[in-house]
Amino acid sequence: MHQPRARLPGSIWALGFVSLLMDISSEMIFSLLPVFLTTTLGASMLAVGLIEGGAEATALIVKVFSGAWSDWLGRRKPVAVLGYGLGALSKPLFALAGSVDTVLAARLIDRVGKGLRGAPRDALVSELVPPEQRGAAYGLRQSLDTVGAFLGPLLATGLMLAWANDFHAIFWVAVLPAVLSVALLAFGVREPDAPTGTARVNPIRRESLRQLAAPYWWVVGIGALFTLARFSEAFLVLRAQQGGLRIAYAPLVLIAMNVVYSLGAYPFGKLADTMSHRKLLAAGLVVLVLADAALALASHGPLLWTGILLWGLHMALTQGLLAAMVADTSPDALRGTAFGVFNLASGIALLVASALAGLLWDRLGGGSTFVAGAAISVVTLAVLAWKAPAATNGSR
Repeated sequence: MHQPRARLPGSIWALGFVSLLMDISSEMIFSLLPVFLTTTLGASMLAVGLIEGGAEATALIVKVFSGAWSDWLGRRKPVAVLGYGLGALSKPLFALAGSVDTVLAARLIDRVGKGLRGAPRDALVSELVPPEQRGAAYGLRQSLDTVGAFLGPLLATGLMLAWANDFHAIFWVAVLPAVLSVALLAFGVREPDAPTGTARVNPIRRESLRQLAAPYWWVVGIGALFTLARFSEAFLVLRAQQGGLRIAYAPLVLIAMNVVYSLGAYPFGKLADTMSHRKLLAAGLVVLVLADAALALASHGPLLWTGILLWGLHMALTQGLLAAMVADTSPDALRGTAFGVFNLASGIALLVASALAGLLWDRLGGGSTFVAGAAISVVTLAVLAWKAPAATNGSR
């Protein structure tokens, strides 16, 4: 007789809502920040680019060390609370900002917080559930996180209309969900007790890193190659605007994509617990190829929106899955470090991919960017078929 699957623990749901609340807060601000910088503070596009680039580079660097720090402590939650706390601390600075320098400081504090919390949080997810539920756990957290990613811009748009474009008032509203996020993590998530008698070991020394075996590095490599194929979602917005979409409706692009992403992440995460990780990742790459093809062929109309929705579907298929693959191929004592290195490699790949996408767009036109994305996806599919990790779910 078929046994019903165990429910995910309450702490997993709490972590999902922690992500949801912080994403609502962040996206309320970040969806308006470029316009606020250029219209209210008079910043140049160069200044906007430098702020965003510096912020993302800061997050990338911190990610590696935060994961290693949580491994050394033997605790994930304190580092994650610090990260979310810094994110919440940065929000009033945006509301108080009267200069570009204040925005830069707030953005850097926020990204340090993001870098601190990511790897320890993902490692904590893997420790709260048995291996056979990891796909569902990561899928649920990602799904709730993505709900926040489209609720934030929606709320910001509504408040801009209701409050006559009062940026500062909206930024103050964003402080509330950030504070609630930190409180929920501090009081609503219970970290499993660490094994007694475990000695602290430097996780980034050579002897420790040797425990990250070939299957793990294969996942890092395939994850980075995959990320090269999926550049920043900003190019989806630019493609729609190229086809005549009014600026006021630009948020609809990311909202549509994130609705599909949020609806699919949990079901596909559960599916990852019962089928081959390689096959599911390959399916995600095929969907990405179809999305790129649609976006390469059309900048407006039903085909454009089909490509946008398919982009969200490929994210739902793959993002929680890749997190589960990292967890499955890394030892418990180095899981924070493993997520930090994986996030660093994927983040660098995303920066490179977005830079190349922009270069191709400038030189050859918008369609060429998506043709290149499809081509890299096909290469990744070939690598996936040619070489696979041993002794992991990915080899099933």
